[in-house]
Amino acid sequence: MKTSWYREPWAWLVFTLPFTAVVAGITTYIIANTNPDTLVIGEYYKKGKAINLEVSKIKNAQKLGMRFALQLTNNKLVIKPTGIEKIFPLLNITFSHPTLEEKDFYLALTPDGNGYFRHTFDHNVTGKWKITLTPFDNTFDTSWKILETINLPQNNFIDLIPDPTKAQ
Repeated sequence: MKTSWYREPWAWLVFTLPFTAVVAGITTYIIANTNPDTLVIGEYYKKGKAINLEVSKIKNAQKLGMRFALQLTNNKLVIKPTGIEKIFPLLNITFSHPTLEEKDFYLALTPDGNGYFRHTFDHNVTGKWKITLTPFDNTFDTSWKILETINLPQNNFIDLIPDPTKAQ
């Protein structure tokens, strides 16, 4: 006795597996084209050429003895100078997310009476961040930069020390 092909379970298995793979491939293609990845650094060539300038700024920060300590607890950021005994009128802080460019933000903070830089966020700042500290007066002789990659929040103060190997 012969049965029809559509009544055989093996026939459906043979057709279903390739059909599922085709549907999954088309779905993946549609998702990949409707949600493109953002390029975090748009002008990567210029950024690559500027690495030497960044290294010189970090080396200048080492030479000047720049050091800071950072703490972020309960959405309250505290940055205190721990190196050179100098009063900074304004400190530029850039928070760069490693993968999502739209999460990047910038702060310009003035010191309080103790010389600490404070800021209270209205949202949670969590995860991995690349922190960049620069002075307000970024002239050639006072040009310095500190780069550090940290995970937030931080309950204890962590040191932000200039390291030329992190200039990338």
